[in-house]
Amino acid sequence: MTDTLLESAPITTSPSPKSTIFTLTSESVSEGHPDKVCDLIADSILDAYIAQDPQARVACEVLCKEGTVVLGGEISSTGQVAHEVIVRGAIREIGYTDPKAPFHADGVRIIEILSKQSSDIARGVDRDKNLNHDQGAGDQGIMFGYATDETTELMPLPILLAHRLTRGLADHRKNGRYSWLGPDAKSQVSVRYEGNIPVSVTDVLVSTQHSSDVPQSAIRHYVQETLAPHALGEWFRNDIRFAVNPTGNFVHGGPSADCGVTGRKIIADTYGGAAHHGGGAFSGKDPSKVDRSGAYFARYVARQIVRKGLAKRAEIQVAYAIGVAKPVSVKVDTFGTGDNETAVEFVRTFDFRPAAIVEQLDLLNPIYRLTTNYGHFGKSNLRWEQF
Repeated sequence: MTDTLLESAPITTSPSPKSTIFTLTSESVSEGHPDKVCDLIADSILDAYIAQDPQARVACEVLCKEGTVVLGGEISSTGQVAHEVIVRGAIREIGYTDPKAPFHADGVRIIEILSKQSSDIARGVDRDKNLNHDQGAGDQGIMFGYATDETTELMPLPILLAHRLTRGLADHRKNGRYSWLGPDAKSQVSVRYEGNIPVSVTDVLVSTQHSSDVPQSAIRHYVQETLAPHALGEWFRNDIRFAVNPTGNFVHGGPSADCGVTGRKIIADTYGGAAHHGGGAFSGKDPSKVDRSGAYFARYVARQIVRKGLAKRAEIQVAYAIGVAKPVSVKVDTFGTGDNETAVEFVRTFDFRPAAIVEQLDLLNPIYRLTTNYGHFGKSNLRWEQF
């Protein structure tokens, strides 16, 4: 780290909002949700390339619908990856293996629309081609990182609990304890805040795919008596309002029923609406794309602010220009919960150049399938969550 690299990037802070009483709701989706199926396929292909060629340039987009998987985007790599094997393996891992369903691992048709990365982009991104001999940002854009001391994971409580519910559904399905559960599911958790501090869970919504022979009363009983108490832990209360499969039936799900596309669950992937979002998706993108690596690093820096006690909440915004290594700007907001000026000076010690981020977070490894489901933040096995 250095205290000189950001001299050209103005760092500002925003005035803190007044403390209020409010309810914040966040949602999560399971690994069998159509969009998440696409995200896992994209990240599986990315990992396969990086395992062979750490410098691979991958921007893989996926669409799934009924019996078809479409792979699109740009890939430049010395690696040789059997895309079909990767696609079918990811679908099988999720649990779509029923040959009677339109979408299943052994029966999908795979269409590939892939080309190499544009040479114009490579001129700015690749260190040996960049005019300044430094790795430039893979695109323009703004990224946000956020941290809060309201949970030990330094994550907002609503999204953390929503992820625990959907992960719990997947765990119960895969261990055979509740074999009638299907891969596709959603959850939603509402938390009441007083003075910006979470005080209670008010509402829980769970929609889960299920086999046709299970009555809705049994599903509701399972959610309220087994899933929720385990997933919510100390936040579970008997007066929580529950909504379970509100339409009354959820047998037909996944890509057999709905179209999935990569990058459509960006709020569930991050902070559940508790913080800003720059708009860029993560899955299927190698770390030269600052949409991904910049957001990971901004979270890493925000975590450090909170861990060091400089603020109870912190949000970092970083902006890039394509082909340029140093960020256009870096903004720090502690929401009036700490010493803004000290936080700004602390952030100046971090190197936000793409190459430095990749090195600091050790991003040239096949780690991206670990990020795909149940949030890219708040999981201890990810490097940007370990310091």
